[in-house]
Amino acid sequence: MSHFKKTNAKIFAKSTGKVTSDTLYWKQLGVPVLLKEFGTINTIDFSPVEPHYFAVSSSARVQIYNPITKQVYKTLSKFKENTYGATFRSDGQLLCCGGDESQVKVFDVASRGILRVFKGHTRSVRRCFFTSDNAQIASFSDDKTVKVWDLAQEKEVYSFNAHDDYVRAGAVSPVSPSTLVSGGYDKKINMFDTRTGSNAVFTVEHGSPVECLIFLPSGGILISAGGNELRVWDVLCSGRLLARVSHHHKTITCLALASNGSRLISGSLDRHVKIYDVSNYKVVHNIDYPNVVLSVGVSADDATLAVGMVDGIVSVKQREGAQLKEPKEKSLFGPSVRRRRYVGDKLAMKVKDNDDKQVTSKFDVCLRKFQYRKALERILLPYVQNKTPEVTVSILQELIR
Repeated sequence: MSHFKKTNAKIFAKSTGKVTSDTLYWKQLGVPVLLKEFGTINTIDFSPVEPHYFAVSSSARVQIYNPITKQVYKTLSKFKENTYGATFRSDGQLLCCGGDESQVKVFDVASRGILRVFKGHTRSVRRCFFTSDNAQIASFSDDKTVKVWDLAQEKEVYSFNAHDDYVRAGAVSPVSPSTLVSGGYDKKINMFDTRTGSNAVFTVEHGSPVECLIFLPSGGILISAGGNELRVWDVLCSGRLLARVSHHHKTITCLALASNGSRLISGSLDRHVKIYDVSNYKVVHNIDYPNVVLSVGVSADDATLAVGMVDGIVSVKQREGAQLKEPKEKSLFGPSVRRRRYVGDKLAMKVKDNDDKQVTSKFDVCLRKFQYRKALERILLPYVQNKTPEVTVSILQELIR
């Protein structure tokens, strides 16, 4: 007598991407801690020295957080309007910040006191940085100018006017205190040298309004972000274009360096943060966020990643590598297997008969009784569809056949 053939429900495993060392490294960042600010997160910058405090520019204040406790360490609130571009000096003791007040303010981080106020811009100052010798500050403003200020004398020493629109991006060379670059909404990138006068050393076109600029640690490579594209320039060869990288779907808003400059991080309006290998500019890891990303920062030891979003949320991820434990080796036999002592005279071996009745699912029972409508109704129940979709598909294929 022939037996009823049960329905074979195929379960297809999800395809897993290739696991690389970068994937494992960045996945060690733990569950994010969310910090709420009053306004959009304009800039995030980490102190180069331990314990790597990070400054968050938002609304009319700058909050400095402890990356370990995620608590506010200092609050700089001596502003009347929005703040932009708060950046630490290389020793972590001073912080400069721009804003809608058209001024550049320098703070002592420990005492929160204002040490210098530079006045000269006529519109918002979007970015400001200490030069590599810590003696000067470069500022980039919506008044289409770039200015360099002397920290000791508290006065303007250079002014560059080479843009036709807002200057929203800028960077200073990590190796030369006299070299700086600016990017504007006129789609131009200008490189200046304070030793050669007020004219640009060279000018290149990005093709879209420039949102962010960053030097690699060598000082010879510049990366610009504008639109959904990154462009890589050789500043030692008069701005020769080396590469064009486009992995985002919307405008790239921020850039940062990690792993001693061997990894580049970009954030975008498409809610993604991507990490690149600077040797080939391929994406090695991707992190998704619930809202538009406006700023990103990472500590010098890669232990903390902070991402600022348009809704005022700062997502802080802490590396858990030191806390990870190696999984215990499982026994060859399951934990439920116990050693027992058997006596042959007291136990009889039972051989299973092939004709024993096998357990049949309720769906197969309906098919065996030719109750096709009932089987269809059962597999279309929401519980069955959501819990065991492979059973629903298999029964439908059987009914179609």
